[in-house]
Amino acid sequence: MKSALSLISVLLLASVFSSSSFAQDAAKGKALFAVCIQCHGADANGIVEKKAPRLSGQHDWYLLKQLTEIKSGVRKNPEMLPYIAKLTEQDFKDLAAYITTL
Repeated sequence: MKSALSLISVLLLASVFSSSSFAQDAAKGKALFAVCIQCHGADANGIVEKKAPRLSGQHDWYLLKQLTEIKSGVRKNPEMLPYIAKLTEQDFKDLAAYITTL
């Protein structure tokens, strides 16, 4: 019984954090990503000279978490904050949806 409850808990958590669990619009994310290209590159592989990390290959939930933490101030990134300060959580989800296609 205990292992069945553990399995159910794991499955529920996996579904919460899976990419299919939140509404997203990759086409809108692509349009939003146009600003990101200057530092992260068109292929989202990052630009070393700008110290911008590679985003391609990351999970959508990870990208969403990073964007949310930067905007809230939990994660300090003064270079990136001006670019995302006015974006909404839905914008973050859309960006993450697009970036995962790269």
